[in-house]
Amino acid sequence: MNFSEAFKLLLGHEGGYTNDPRDPGNWTGGKVNSGELLGTKYGVAASVYPKEDIKNLTLERAQQIYKRDYWDAIRVNELPSPARFSIFDAAVNSGAVQATKWLQRAVGTKDDGIIGPQTVAAAIAVDPYRLASLFNGQRLKFITELKNFDVYGKGWVRRIAENLITVG
Repeated sequence: MNFSEAFKLLLGHEGGYTNDPRDPGNWTGGKVNSGELLGTKYGVAASVYPKEDIKNLTLERAQQIYKRDYWDAIRVNELPSPARFSIFDAAVNSGAVQATKWLQRAVGTKDDGIIGPQTVAAAIAVDPYRLASLFNGQRLKFITELKNFDVYGKGWVRRIAENLITVG
């Protein structure tokens, strides 16, 4: 799977403009009632990109952000293809550092949130379908422990399930 394919799939999860005041990602301060409520569009959130004009964000700009800050930043193209989309989607949904930690836990390397040659080599050494399973297990375990799981958890779990059904 390449970036263009992954981005198209990702848009199935990340739609148009939303401005839910209960979602910490929609606030520039990253917490409910902290900073300005600017919302999320194409999954680009005010909490991570407080200087972006979220409401008027173009699809092309969103694609640039995803390529630079997620796909390239966590070296997705170097990882086994069957696990790429799960890792990319998790980085977009929960942050590149958190997705990297889940990957590191899945492959048994130090979970420092920095993807380097050891993490990439360990990921390549695991059966790619096993890697996807281990990674998604780490992701599911983490999200079920979040305080706002009762509000957003069903959607997060559905998203992961759809990824597994669609991509494998």
